[in-house]
Amino acid sequence: MLRFLTSGESHGKALLGILEGMPAGLKIDRNSIDEELSRRQSGYGRGERMQIEKDKVDILSGVIKSVTIGSPIGLLIKNKDASIDKLPPLYFPRPGHGDLAGGLKYGFGDLRCVLERASARETAVRVAVGAICKTLLDKFKIKISSEICSIGGKTQENKIKQVIDEAKKNKDTLGGIFKIVAKGVPVGLGSYVHYDRRLDAGLACGLMSVPAIKAVEIGLGFGYADKHGSDVHDAIYYNKNKGYYRLTNNAGGIEAGVSNGENIVLRVCMKPISTLGNSLDSVDIRNKKPHKAQVERYDTCAVYAASVVGEAVVAFEIAKAFLEKFGSDSIKEISRNFISYLKSI
Repeated sequence: MLRFLTSGESHGKALLGILEGMPAGLKIDRNSIDEELSRRQSGYGRGERMQIEKDKVDILSGVIKSVTIGSPIGLLIKNKDASIDKLPPLYFPRPGHGDLAGGLKYGFGDLRCVLERASARETAVRVAVGAICKTLLDKFKIKISSEICSIGGKTQENKIKQVIDEAKKNKDTLGGIFKIVAKGVPVGLGSYVHYDRRLDAGLACGLMSVPAIKAVEIGLGFGYADKHGSDVHDAIYYNKNKGYYRLTNNAGGIEAGVSNGENIVLRVCMKPISTLGNSLDSVDIRNKKPHKAQVERYDTCAVYAASVVGEAVVAFEIAKAFLEKFGSDSIKEISRNFISYLKSI
């Protein structure tokens, strides 16, 4: 089974990841992982930290001469800003962040103990994990991409930059919507037999686990709510050249938790970053008196970065389902299984 763990704090020494279940025989290009990490750090509206960190991955285990050997893959991304022991305490929780809820849960008197792990900095190592999963999927011609749909209600690039500039000037933040598409996904990934094996459930769970993501739509999503079934279900056709196919894809490539051979299409909503330059009302947790929320270094807009993280999450979930369907201990065996399956359908 494919799975991963991450550890590390936002301003700690490093981020660590362990990816387990990747088969032997997959050639890994470290530069391709670094390229994905660079994409995560780009995008209009990013903050000062992106000028400090230039993320690079070190592969610590599970790979010999750039080829996986079937054992857990250890990943390390060092933090250049490793100032965790020098930073001031946080007593004024930020609305929208995990500061207060996390502090109450774990009994912290200093909410920085929450901030450091709840931070989206953790997603850097998830992007590294996703990059390896993309390499696996690419061998089987499965491609994952993303695009920005809107930011601050604007859809055109020049308008998007304008509203981000305005928000930055006002010391405010913006969220938005992005779309992720997975092409080339074969029929039959996922399962309807148990709730936790449904492909759409895994994708939604993975995406919702990304900080600041508040909504996920698959295919038509909320658009189903005011339509008749006859208007929205994707009619099925067949010919010898194409096999089974559809003329529409309102289901977003998934029916009953199983991929149906069409593109998997997801739309994801990210809320505005919780730290604001002009702080909202909050409370001093030491004396319970009113106080403005604490100001930390922040991005005006991180939707572009979130779309890259979203790609990584989707890559992991599809790779997980792919290996469940075709999995074996080596890429050669998986390739034989995959080819045999395609011939059978």
